[in-house]
Amino acid sequence: MGHSAAVWDQRAAVEVTKDWNGIDQVVLRAPRGASARISLYGGQVTSWRNDRGEELLFTSSKAILKAPKGMQGGIPICFPQFGSCGLLEKNGFARNKIWIVDDNPPPLPTGDSTAKAFVDLLLKPSEEDLKSWPHSFEFRLRVSLATNGDLTMISRIRNIDSKPFSFSFAYHTYLSVSDISEVRIEGLETLDYLDYLCQKERFTEQGDALTFENEVDRVYLGAPNHVAVLDHEKKRTFVIRKEGLPDVVVWNPWEKKSRTMTDFGDEEYKQMLCVDAAVIEKPILLKPGEEWKGGLGITVVPSSYCSEYDPCLSGL
Repeated sequence: MGHSAAVWDQRAAVEVTKDWNGIDQVVLRAPRGASARISLYGGQVTSWRNDRGEELLFTSSKAILKAPKGMQGGIPICFPQFGSCGLLEKNGFARNKIWIVDDNPPPLPTGDSTAKAFVDLLLKPSEEDLKSWPHSFEFRLRVSLATNGDLTMISRIRNIDSKPFSFSFAYHTYLSVSDISEVRIEGLETLDYLDYLCQKERFTEQGDALTFENEVDRVYLGAPNHVAVLDHEKKRTFVIRKEGLPDVVVWNPWEKKSRTMTDFGDEEYKQMLCVDAAVIEKPILLKPGEEWKGGLGITVVPSSYCSEYDPCLSGL
């Protein structure tokens, strides 16, 4: 793993340490000071900091940081189910399993020459998993941090069973924002969405940008591969880039819902916003031997988003 990182950039660092529960976590560091932490519990990115050490992901101060509860924050992996849309536990079991580091992963085709530190994680079903979801799979996750601090996640899920299976998926991304009332999302205009606060009734987005004045829980369908989250107070924009993930989930619990959540602070809804690259409306169907790939990239740029800014999604 360390040797792989050195090939990309001798200055970048990949280190395995222990997290708050004594579980292994991988720390990626970029030469200019940006960093990312990935826990082997859930394959979850728990921290992503810029070169000034500022945390870019939100984690609740009341988050339960031990198994079997998934941590409220960072970037949990939702697989093979999103939300409560099936018979499994909410958001599936991948976020509550121990992943392993794959030191010799198969090559991932890429034309990207950008230096980066990365780690490859692997999840296979346990006997317990097969009882609740009887499908054999191999889930490979690559998390990489570019020299400029960009965060990229690439998931590859292979059907190694003798029969087909289907799944939904999401990178449940908790962004840290200054004040939710000062945030807007661009790129979802005119799209249809399923409103989970109205029994998944279908509506069409009418505004020029999505702003927040109350609880929001929506799945935007057929979203573009670039979505921008503008934080006016911090004068920065998250540019979310995705591939193989047609939907975008937007969620903020607002005040009333926050007060009902035991692992979430009453006022913390003001400092967070979930914007997830996802596959929800039309689950992925994999035949035996087939592989699906879905990628997420996040860049932070200063001031307001420019539609001409079109960075490539590193590694995809």
